[in-house]
Amino acid sequence: MNKTTATILKKPITATLISILSGFLVAAVILTAAGYNPLEAFSALIVGTMGRPKYIANVLIKGTPIIITGLSVAFAYKMGLFNIGAEGQYIMGSVAATTVGILLDLPPVLQIPVILLAGVLAGALYGGIAGYLKARFSINEVITTIMLNWIALYLCNFVSRLAPFYKSGTTGTYSIHESGYTVFFSRWKTTEAAAEFLQNHPMLGDLMRTDFNVGIFIAVLLGIGISWFLFRTTKGYELRAVGFNKDAAEFAGISVEKNTIHTMLIAGALAGLAAALNITGINPHNISHLAMFEQNGMNGLSVAFIAGGSPVGCIFSGLLFSGLLYGSQSIQYEIGAPSEIINIMIGTIVFFVGLTRILPSLVDRFSKER
Repeated sequence: MNKTTATILKKPITATLISILSGFLVAAVILTAAGYNPLEAFSALIVGTMGRPKYIANVLIKGTPIIITGLSVAFAYKMGLFNIGAEGQYIMGSVAATTVGILLDLPPVLQIPVILLAGVLAGALYGGIAGYLKARFSINEVITTIMLNWIALYLCNFVSRLAPFYKSGTTGTYSIHESGYTVFFSRWKTTEAAAEFLQNHPMLGDLMRTDFNVGIFIAVLLGIGISWFLFRTTKGYELRAVGFNKDAAEFAGISVEKNTIHTMLIAGALAGLAAALNITGINPHNISHLAMFEQNGMNGLSVAFIAGGSPVGCIFSGLLFSGLLYGSQSIQYEIGAPSEIINIMIGTIVFFVGLTRILPSLVDRFSKER
């Protein structure tokens, strides 16, 4: 093995790509064993994610909360914290955004920022609870965030049944006021002029008939912004220093307790923002009674791991994750294969990503032997 090859194999992106390829290979083996043609299945997957503007838009829509909750997990991970609570923080953001969006009916220029701010604050405060317990009492954040997830779920169910919010005959609340929608051209699309325009422009019409909204652009900006914050600011350096070595950071005069709380506040705020963008951007613009977790925060964990904790990487891994989830429907419809194949593929990818640290060691070993 020459030096150039060894250097390429040691790069984190190489290990991630190998993990993704391994996921597809495992899925191909399972499909073949089950009597399905893997090439047909993967072809259906690609067509189902990129075959029409509508499919691409839906992948971006579905990917928005996954990317941002992935950023929440990745941000905490840089500090050495394992934010299992992104799911609960997301739920609290949904509850706050919905209740504020129902109670207030301001002009859009005020309504939208207020709803988003409500989601951010609710998620931040909920994440801050775990951060404070970790900093003040050294209670493991994994335990507290798991417990807080369940509290958030039952609180959501309680609020969704309260008189001012509950919509009779349904399992959820009223929708937020239309002034809080972030869907592109939401009012215009209901007019006769829009119907005629979209009919004459089928490609654009296919896109505009979805709930395509501003969320994906905010998600991309957040990924870039958080990367800049962590690697180009003093505060980001402090957070990474604490995550790398708490004792050394404290010896250098960096407050470990304060930065622990700040990290969980920011991580929670990101998850809350993901929820608020979902409420403002996707029908039915409300919260419903939850029988189980919707997995938005849990999917964020996988996205962060596939990205190797990289904020920018979360953008690409989130879109990959979203494409696999959305495209799995096409596999089921087109060739009859169960959509669970995609879950196996995702699990395999995450499993191999967890083994990425082994690859550099293997490269070093083979290089020495040669």
